[in-house]
Amino acid sequence: MSDTAVQFLSRPLTAQPGQPLRVAAYSRIAEAIRTKLLQPGSLLPTETELGVMMDVSRTVIREALMLLEEDGLTRARRGVGRFVADSLPRIGIEKIRPFDQLLGGSELDVQVKRTLAEFQPASEFVAPGIGVEPNEDCWLWESVLIRNGEAIGHLQENVPISAGREPDSGKKAGSGETADDGDWLAAAADPAGRTSLAPKTLLEILAERPGMSLGPGECQISLSTAGPSRAKLLALRPSDPVLVLTQYVRRAGKPFYLAKCLVAAKAGHLSVMQSS
Repeated sequence: MSDTAVQFLSRPLTAQPGQPLRVAAYSRIAEAIRTKLLQPGSLLPTETELGVMMDVSRTVIREALMLLEEDGLTRARRGVGRFVADSLPRIGIEKIRPFDQLLGGSELDVQVKRTLAEFQPASEFVAPGIGVEPNEDCWLWESVLIRNGEAIGHLQENVPISAGREPDSGKKAGSGETADDGDWLAAAADPAGRTSLAPKTLLEILAERPGMSLGPGECQISLSTAGPSRAKLLALRPSDPVLVLTQYVRRAGKPFYLAKCLVAAKAGHLSVMQSS
């Protein structure tokens, strides 16, 4: 690894308000990869080495590296170490469906239990997927997908703040705004129940909005482990395997929506819709 890369990774690490430290570590390493300070195919420093450089714990680094692998920026070789991916993941153009529908189908009902809906700074991974700049505020919705009373998936969805604005509102959201500043998505997300909307995934709510023409999109599939925080939500062990479904949707030809869904093995058979 070059001296320039070491200096970049060793800069003081600070998290944005409301942002976990693992996300800040993820963003720092992701930026080094995207700017090729860490060359494609190169071996990454160990967890201990990265922890010393960035002055954070190995747990923070381990979770950041897990996110990097989930997002296709790195790959692991058992007994050797972690490597920068040979090529960065692209934003694609396949047809997709909301994950509750994908995991449910015609015979199984999947409930959406929303656990979070708020503005957060877009990470290095999220930003290009929804067409905003890194650290620009965006919507983050988190939900647990429940089937037959059992949690089978953890879903994170992101869209630009502008997604909740009417086209003729003339308002531009910024980091100082709150979820009550004329945003119809804020009403849909409100856990206090100010509206009659049943809990749904963000993608499903967007698709039902008049004039909201979505697509095309893509769903990328990879394998990972649950990790400490998400394992609790899914009643798993941190080391248990999960399927990672990363979903992109465009609107008017531009990146608009990005979701990541961790699916537990107990979800069973998964059907993936394909079109020619």
